[in-house]
Amino acid sequence: MSTIDRKMLEALVCPETHAVLTYDAERGELISKAARLAFPIRDGIPVMLSDEARRIDD
Repeated sequence: MSTIDRKMLEALVCPETHAVLTYDAERGELISKAARLAFPIRDGIPVMLSDEARRIDD
């Protein structure tokens, strides 16, 4: 599983809510708690498309 650059993580925000993202290293995703979406990271590149995101259900 690839790691994500911390500086890049600080610059990225949720494309829907503009909220801060958190990095889930275990799943390789960036999480937007505000939008309840998990954006995948493929080959070290975050895929910041809502259509590609996984909906997070509690």
